[in-house]
Amino acid sequence: MASGSSALDSLEELDSPTDSGSDYEATMKGTKRRKPAVSKQPPKRTRHNAALKGMSSPSGSSVPTPPGPSPQSVSQGTSMQLSARSVRSMNEESQIISAKDIYDAVCSGKSAMVTVVDEWLDSYKRSQEAGLLVLINFIVQSCGCKGVVTRKMFDSMQNAEIISTLTKEFNEDSVNYPLCTPGPQLKRFKAGLCEFARVLVRSSRNSLVYDEYLFPSLLALLTGLSDSQVRAFRHTSTLLAIKLMTGLVEVAVVVSVQLQTTQQQYNTENSKRAHDRASDRLEELQATVKELRENREELSSMMNATFRGVFVHRYRDQLPEIRGVCIEELGLWLKMDPEDFLNDGCLKYLGWTMHDKQSPVRLQCVRALQGLYQEKEFIGRLELFTSRFKERILSMVLDKDPDVAVEVVNLLLLIQQRTDEGLDEEECGHIYPLVYASHRGLASAAGGFLYSKLKSVITSHSQENDKANNAAFFQILISFFIQSEFHEHGAYLVDSLWHVAGSELRDWETMTTFLLQDDELMYEEEGVLIELMMCAIRQAAQATPPVGRTQGKKNLSMKDKKIQEQDKRRITTHFIPLLPQLLAKYSADAKNVKLLLKAPLYFDLEMYSSAQWLEKHLDLLLSQVCGIVEKHTEVAVLEACAHLVSALSSDCYTFSSRAQMAFSQLFDVLTECFSTYVNDLLQGIADDDDTYSGATALKRIAALSSAKDPTAWKLFDSCLELLKSRMESRELDKELIEPAMKCAAFHLMWAKVNVVNSKPTEAELKRLKKEVRSFCRVCQDCLSLNQIDIRDQAFELLCDLLLLYSVGSVRSKPALQALAHLPSDSLRSELAAFLLDYVFTDTEDVELHGILTPTEKSEDEEEMKIRLLQKKRNQLAGYCKLVIYGVLDLTAATDVFKHYNKYFKDFGDIIKETLSKSKLINPVQSAKTVCLSLQQLFSEMLTEHHSRQDLTEIRDLAKRLAMSFGIDLHRVRKPLVALHMDGIRFAFRDPQEGEEPNPNVAFLEILSEFSFKLLQPDRAQLAEFLKSACPSAALSWPPVKLYQRSLEARATSKATEQEGDDEVPSHDMPVVKRRRTTAQGSASTTRGSWLDNSSIQSSLHTPALTSTVQKQPAKRIASRKPRPVESDISSTLTEPESEDEFSPGLQMRKVKLNKRQLASSSKNTPSPRQQDLNSHLNLLSLIEDDISERDEDEIEDYHSDSDTGYTLPSTRHTSLSVLDELFD
Repeated sequence: MASGSSALDSLEELDSPTDSGSDYEATMKGTKRRKPAVSKQPPKRTRHNAALKGMSSPSGSSVPTPPGPSPQSVSQGTSMQLSARSVRSMNEESQIISAKDIYDAVCSGKSAMVTVVDEWLDSYKRSQEAGLLVLINFIVQSCGCKGVVTRKMFDSMQNAEIISTLTKEFNEDSVNYPLCTPGPQLKRFKAGLCEFARVLVRSSRNSLVYDEYLFPSLLALLTGLSDSQVRAFRHTSTLLAIKLMTGLVEVAVVVSVQLQTTQQQYNTENSKRAHDRASDRLEELQATVKELRENREELSSMMNATFRGVFVHRYRDQLPEIRGVCIEELGLWLKMDPEDFLNDGCLKYLGWTMHDKQSPVRLQCVRALQGLYQEKEFIGRLELFTSRFKERILSMVLDKDPDVAVEVVNLLLLIQQRTDEGLDEEECGHIYPLVYASHRGLASAAGGFLYSKLKSVITSHSQENDKANNAAFFQILISFFIQSEFHEHGAYLVDSLWHVAGSELRDWETMTTFLLQDDELMYEEEGVLIELMMCAIRQAAQATPPVGRTQGKKNLSMKDKKIQEQDKRRITTHFIPLLPQLLAKYSADAKNVKLLLKAPLYFDLEMYSSAQWLEKHLDLLLSQVCGIVEKHTEVAVLEACAHLVSALSSDCYTFSSRAQMAFSQLFDVLTECFSTYVNDLLQGIADDDDTYSGATALKRIAALSSAKDPTAWKLFDSCLELLKSRMESRELDKELIEPAMKCAAFHLMWAKVNVVNSKPTEAELKRLKKEVRSFCRVCQDCLSLNQIDIRDQAFELLCDLLLLYSVGSVRSKPALQALAHLPSDSLRSELAAFLLDYVFTDTEDVELHGILTPTEKSEDEEEMKIRLLQKKRNQLAGYCKLVIYGVLDLTAATDVFKHYNKYFKDFGDIIKETLSKSKLINPVQSAKTVCLSLQQLFSEMLTEHHSRQDLTEIRDLAKRLAMSFGIDLHRVRKPLVALHMDGIRFAFRDPQEGEEPNPNVAFLEILSEFSFKLLQPDRAQLAEFLKSACPSAALSWPPVKLYQRSLEARATSKATEQEGDDEVPSHDMPVVKRRRTTAQGSASTTRGSWLDNSSIQSSLHTPALTSTVQKQPAKRIASRKPRPVESDISSTLTEPESEDEFSPGLQMRKVKLNKRQLASSSKNTPSPRQQDLNSHLNLLSLIEDDISERDEDEIEDYHSDSDTGYTLPSTRHTSLSVLDELFD
């Protein structure tokens, strides 16, 4: 477009990262502020009335001749009122709206903004200086400053002097200002301030924007404020200046279009023959062109000055909010005015900002780029930028902020679709694995990218119809799934594609056609298609994401529920006749048939009874299920059959009797087969084939017993005799003993259900109790075996049966109280020994090959360790349930509590839940149990080698246990007193023979860790109890003195001052740090505060005070007098030189840490062992991810391209659901 000069006046000059202040401000400081014309001469731009009639707006008007004398200054004595419809609150004497009126309107919202701006413009037209003074004071008030710019200051001071005066008058008691006030008020004020700037420019676009006084003066002040060390000034003025520039860019675009149009009209008129020309029209057009060029030049001058004076310095401000505002508005400028802004000189700022350390700034940068790549006409101008920064954009798909990564994937999709080069396969390979990410938004974005890529491949082959396209879609998707090598995560791939490829994934006909036809797919492809089909069925029927992907809305809307019901009925209608055919084809394939057996669980099973012709398909399904049970011995297949048996046999369906009859006949066949070999097995004369046949029959019976009552077949006696004979002969065949134990246990469980729902005789109860006692005795003997699988199976079954036959389970039924079975003392000891020997042990010390099958040995060792950990967690939860439900005494929990600190990472959630449950059962006894666990550890330490390190470990455990008592000190008062009294008695118990006097006195050091939870009356009571319990000579012993000091009630400030000698005095710290230290000291002991080892203490470093105005001396940083408003405008991005703005080195550039940052970051570096475990937990996704705490307020190094990988979703429940499953 034609213009008098470039809008940014050679942007290459902006590359130099000067810190000497803004160029525009320098020109304004050199002279006095320009005064408005006060003579009665006509205004400079009266041509607006004639030439720009087409540019008038509802809120804009022509500029009248300014009055001669200036009005009086604004009076502050008049009360103001703000109305949503009309704001007429003006001083009756001066008739000028006040700064407070504008501020109140901005705070209230957008409703009265146009009226406020119009009234201020009216007052400005009457008196330019008085109106500008009101606007300046409004800006000062918006910054949160209590100072006021008087008329005398306005007339006699330059901008720098005014800003210096306001800085001294700033409210030093508060660190908050309107733009950082938390809550909804922040959003309302920011939106109002931005709207005010927009309306001001829009209302002035035809007149006042060209008066050479209002906007130059306003922008000069904002430029000076944006360079202030006061964050409130800098933030508010930058926002206003940038928003004003956005308005100016809009006006400049309109003026440029009008200039181009008018120039074309002039050229057309001028090209006519002389006698056809309209001379008046030609002169008018020429005058209009001249005026528009002057307007464009003036707008370009203001835009250039604002860009150079504000944006160039503030886009790298230390405050991320300021950087984000600059980048957000730059994106608008590039899109609105590409002729002036869309060039390498401006695009480089987006490229540099992609390396910003704060995710909100990177997010704004990526969104700005999205707006550019959406416009096809911009693609040519973006070629150099794309080639230089594509590598950086690709690395950002692994950004540590998922929101940024989502937008980056969407940006890459635009690049793929809009640019000619697009992305090659290697570059696409950065995005494809993200479909398996645990973050659902990121996975969905990657799914959209993958779908677009798949559709482009299909389109290139020009298929003739939708069915053919869907068939091609599945073939390509199958190939992708096989090549991605994440075969256990099909549900996550389907969920990622669901929002874009839902119609294709619901094409059940195409999928079943592929499966039922021969030679259509390879064997591996068939397995993949079956897995994807079952995942799609689950997704459609349940309308929930897979485990590990959080859902934004927990409750489905009515529309979603309706879609879910329709999908479920379509699935049922389609698969009822086809599922028996699929089961028949894949009945011998354990992997595929295991998946297909899950399909009826998502059916609307009532449809089987809705039509008579569907009943034959039910018979075919039952026949296929029975045949699969008779063919397979794999545990996974048998469990899938058991789930289906349970669903089809439910009494809520009218066809349940037919299903129960079919499965009863299956039980008859299996029982007869087992009975054929049981006598030979008991006598020990069965050969290997007979043993295998009997074991397989028993394994099938055990699997089905979990879903169907097996008591009618009376297999318990045979199984129990088989277990006893094998234990006596020590022929421990795992394949035979494990299913026998399961069959016997399921028999006892179903028997308990039957007696609860009926009225058994006394003889039946006695016989059942005898069976329970006999089976528990056999399982107890198995706990000492070397066979890991048998031993673990016995422990888990014991925990279940002891809980099922506990006293509490029959308390509500007096007739069944005879069934209660209490564990013997020997069994209690065996259970506790099992925990110590096989649960609370390091994974590396266990022979992993003994618990896993040969096929699992080839898997990764870390994955085997995680599986072992899961088994240990189940065993520990089973033992804890025995404690919680009263089967074992609370004192039995000492074997668990003792390991709370050492195994906190593996079992901390389970032990914590047990602690909280025990406090609900009996608070005092729970506290005494905690004390007993510490006493046992202390006694073990004395019997072994007495070590100070061991004592420290016990004290660490005591600290963690003390934290479990909560913050309600009145509620835990009695339990804590009981704990302390037990501890004091233990410390001064009478010595046994051969012991030194008072061997346990050091236990008081451990007990002192609980003192900070005591109330003052209890401290005094325990101090007296201590004096009465200990000998008089012992009062001077160090442990006793330490415990006494922990009981002393000291003032908070004294507690802080009397901390260890190695602590930093509070007067050397800033105010906020001093308060934190004082608060911690209130709960301290002589050995140090109980928070010393916590993560609460901050390690934030003080930023260097480097400003674009001045650099503070180093002594200012170390000053003991805390600054109320710290400077924080040091650059966070190093701006390269202009001539090398697109060098390859910029693509992956990182900002190096200074020494203080290195020291700070080194404190938070995890150990190599922890790093290895955490990384592998993320990759294997078999257990919950560790939640890492992030401090977004601190500007920290950005490592998204090197050490942040995408996280595969967890295949386990979350922490909360695990506890629900373990303890419910």
